[in-house]
Amino acid sequence: MKRVLIYRWRAYNYLDVRETFLRMGYEIEEVRQDLESYDISEEFSEFLEKKLKSTVFDFVFTINYFPVISDVCQRLGILYIAWSCDSPLISMYHKSVFNDVNRIFTFDMTNYREFKGMEVRNIWHLPLAVDSGRIEAVLKDQGDLSAFANEVSFVGSLYEKNSYDRMEHKLPDYLRGYFDALMEVQSDTYGSNVIEGALNTDILSELQKYYKLEKSEDSLSDLGLIFSVTTLGFKVAQIQRKRNLLELSHKHNVTLYSNSDTSDLVTVRYGGSLDYWTEMPAVFAASRINLNFTIPNIKSGIPLRVWDILGAGGFCLSNFQAELPLHFKQHHDMVWFYSTEDLLDKCRFYLEHEDERAKIAARGHEKVREHTFEARIKEMLEQAFA
Repeated sequence: MKRVLIYRWRAYNYLDVRETFLRMGYEIEEVRQDLESYDISEEFSEFLEKKLKSTVFDFVFTINYFPVISDVCQRLGILYIAWSCDSPLISMYHKSVFNDVNRIFTFDMTNYREFKGMEVRNIWHLPLAVDSGRIEAVLKDQGDLSAFANEVSFVGSLYEKNSYDRMEHKLPDYLRGYFDALMEVQSDTYGSNVIEGALNTDILSELQKYYKLEKSEDSLSDLGLIFSVTTLGFKVAQIQRKRNLLELSHKHNVTLYSNSDTSDLVTVRYGGSLDYWTEMPAVFAASRINLNFTIPNIKSGIPLRVWDILGAGGFCLSNFQAELPLHFKQHHDMVWFYSTEDLLDKCRFYLEHEDERAKIAARGHEKVREHTFEARIKEMLEQAFA
């Protein structure tokens, strides 16, 4: 029997991945330990190295990429497979990404092309997946879903604790005005990212006076990447989500399920937080329209929320992402929008056309049966051991 060592952390799709490995006949051993740093941890490195020397594993696997694990595997000559579910993943911008033992898979095609352009050899594009069978079983156990019924719903964060709000008061008027204008443009732009290209040398030179960049000596990230992703990207997501939810709530009954502070969304119904495994599928199945707002940091990939909505048999109305047409057909399996105005128009249309909306949801549900975790992991392993 083949054995795999998995580093487990708080990833939503972890259990689906784990169960898939088990069904495929793998014996799994898990490692759980909080990491203060994704690239430097002497204590964890020593622990992991001891574990890998004491037991024979075919490979080490993680959801997302961890340089500290890659470096240990490189020293010991053990294959390391990582499947990214976040993009861009800051931990991938690290010298260890060139390690020979790596087999890295990222769900975002743009991110994949970026690393190929950096001459990273062992990296591939691999979209995310969904276990429709598991979700269907959950829904069957739920029985009556009327308590989860909504006209329009969104499940996700409002990113109200973003770092931009904590630092903007420190910025001079010129920089604050520039970033506010840039975020305004990005907040009404779907399917492309304009932030990184607008952070030119002059802007970054001024910004470094007010923004402390902390990174290890082996990190390949820079101020432009870190600031665009961890600061402006999350703030834009907040702007987009609040604006769209408020606009929709002026015309329709909108429910938000989140751990975020929703006190300023007075016309949006707050549904509380949801359990990912038991309650979220019920919301997706029972809502007439399920919204997806992709954080702008994800440049082309399809986020997990889209797969989960369709896997529950829900109708998905998402912002446009460049990879959506590679897997789905507009107005056939799901629907995507290109602007806030387009979102409002399509939401109104599909609430008025019940039969058409139901047919699209059914076709979307059938479509994602092809996109299983087993199919993805088989593809992953074929590439990894080719």
